[in-house]
Formats: sequence, structure tokens, C-alpha cells
Amino acid sequence: MVRGKAMGDEQRLRRIEAVTDATLSRLDAADLFDELLDRVRELLKVDTAAILLLDTRARQLVATAARGLEEEIRQGFRVSIGRGFAGRIALTRRPVVVDHVAPDTVVNPVLLHTGVQSLLGVPIIERDDLVGVLHVGTLTPRRFTADDIRLLELVADRVRLALPARENSLDQNAALALQRSLIPTELPDVPGLELAARYVPGHASGVGGDWYDVFTLPSGWLGMVVGDVSGHGLQSAVVMGRVRSALRAYALVCDDPAEALTLLDRKVVHFEAGNLTTALYAMISPDGSAMHVSLAGHPRPVLAVPGRPNTVLDVHIDPPLGIGRLLPKRHTTRVDFLPGAVLVSYTDGLVERRGEVYDVGVARLMAAIPLAPVETVCATVMATLDVEHPSDDIALLAVRRLPV
Repeated sequence: MVRGKAMGDEQRLRRIEAVTDATLSRLDAADLFDELLDRVRELLKVDTAAILLLDTRARQLVATAARGLEEEIRQGFRVSIGRGFAGRIALTRRPVVVDHVAPDTVVNPVLLHTGVQSLLGVPIIERDDLVGVLHVGTLTPRRFTADDIRLLELVADRVRLALPARENSLDQNAALALQRSLIPTELPDVPGLELAARYVPGHASGVGGDWYDVFTLPSGWLGMVVGDVSGHGLQSAVVMGRVRSALRAYALVCDDPAEALTLLDRKVVHFEAGNLTTALYAMISPDGSAMHVSLAGHPRPVLAVPGRPNTVLDVHIDPPLGIGRLLPKRHTTRVDFLPGAVLVSYTDGLVERRGEVYDVGVARLMAAIPLAPVETVCATVMATLDVEHPSDDIALLAVRRLPV
């Protein structure tokens, strides 16, 4: 009898180790979910296993990972809290066992279609908050034991531990895809001008709200934008995409950068409340001899001209976009763009350093800009300003008027 108990304890220990071993911590979140479900199916001798995570806004459970019930994922199955088997687990936050599955005990047609006969489910809890449901099932009648419930609760806790990594991974992948689609991979080929740019993420997510943009307008003028939406990650990248698209639209109907930024400000205040944005919008004339520049809370660009010291453009800085109050008229400044001159526009991550006065970084940038082709300009600036490990996102845009 003692020997039998010892063997049972040893078996339970092996089952626990199988879902807590160190190799699981080296898997990414998606693979971890699949591996956990595969192991729990083997350990509990069940045919199906599924993870449903809570959509807090909709108050619904969403099928997120499944083994033996993959159709749940393909169909995007959702169930409200309180409805059906998984909904009852979410409502009570307690394990639920269904010895015999019937249409009145489940609302998921995939369970019925698959022929699941018995179910066991447990809640996934994070600091007293429900985050999801984990359930398993068999295609033949089964009576789940207290040991089965404890093991499944252990697996649910491993799922809970993996959730932050999963959310970060999803956010990062989505934001990267979004940002790559919005940051130009190639800049326009404009007669008489050279263009080059850099984007360097400074956040762990690899993305943020900084951007640059260059586009030709029907009038023949060239539009150039450098902007910075506050914050980091997916949300900032999404807002950045909307702001960028809106400014392109306003640029088609406004011949004055200040007017375009005024319209953009209204848009940000109304539709992007709480997302402070800075932007530089410049238009270069068709012959390249003049620029019209307007700044919305954005750093002044630096101009390098042959035979003169590099200078910060004497351009009025109007308030950022989205501060939410009635503003005086925004300003546009005309600047001569001489042959051989180089204009460098940037976001503040390029020059800001913790514990250092902002003007020191600007002075370092001014000294770093050579009168050279723009690819050389960008490479020199990035190397000189030591941005290998930036603490903030960096967008850099350089334009050079070719010498006559």
C-alpha cells in the first residue's frame, strides 16, 4: 500500500515536472502555448486542449491556441462570459467538469462537431483578474479527478506567466510591420536634389512614433516631413500612421505648410486626443532654390551652406499638434536653399542625452554635418553622435541641393 502511494506520488511529480521544466522558458509565447497543450494532452490522456483569452473590452473569451480543436482558431470562436462551458468557468472563476457534453452544456459548435464527450476547464488568473480559460476534453466518456484538476491549474499558471511575453511579441510584430509599411524604403528621385534618411528604434519594441516622409506634389514642389508622436510601441506607431496619412492628404490641398499643419492639428485634437505630436513640414520649390518651412513643436533643422558656418534655421517654432486649445496662426518661413547646401532635419532622440543640456546635443550635431553627399552626411552624423544604443527613437532626413 505504501509502495503504491509512493509510485503514485512519483508519477504526479513527473507530470508536474513535465509542465514546469526549464526548456519551456526558452520557447517564444506561441510555441510555448502549443508545447503546453501538447504536453497536457499527453499527461492527462485527453484528445483536445484549448486556451481562450479574455478580450476585456468585449467581455468575451477568444480562442487563441488549440490542439484537436484547431477549427476554433480558424473560425475565430468567441463566447461571452457566463455563456456555455468556458463562459461558466470565466464567470465563476472555478474549475468546471462536464462528464457528458450535450447541446445545453456547451455553446461552441466545434466541440459538438468534434464529438467531445467530457470536458475539464480551469480559469487563468493574474492577480485576482481573469485573463482566460484553459480546457481539455476527451472523445470518450471520462471522469476527471482532483489530481487532473490540480495539474491543469498548474498548466494554466504557466500560460499566465507566458502572457506578457506573448503580448509584447504580438505588439512588436504588428508595430514592426506597420512601421515598415509607413517609413519609405526609397526616397523620390528629384532632379537637382539628393535625399537620404535613417530610422533607428530606441525602445525594446523596436518601434515608436517617429517618422519621416518625402513626396512630390502636383504643383511640382517637394514635400518633406519629420515627425514624432509621443510614446513608444504599437499604439504610437498606429497614431503615427494616421497622422502621416492625414498630412499627405492636407498637403494636396494646401500650398502653405503652416496651413497644412493647422488642419493636421485639428485632426489630432479631435481624433487622436492625448497623443501629442511634433512635426516639421517643409516644401522645396521645383527649381530647388527655396524652402518654405513650418514647425509644430519640432526641433529646428540645421543648414550647412558652402563658405558659412553651419547654423540652426531661424524658424519660428509653433506649439505641438494636439495640445487642444485655440492657437494663433501658425508660421511659415521662407529659406534660400543655395547650391551645395545641406539641410538636416531630425527628431529629438538624435541630440537628447540624459543628464545633458539639450543645446549641447544640437551643437554636436551642427559640428558633425559635412558639406558632402547626403549618404555621407547621414553616416557621419549617426557615427559622430554615438547613437548605437539610443534611448529614444531617431528619425533623420537630409537633403542636399546639388552644386551647379
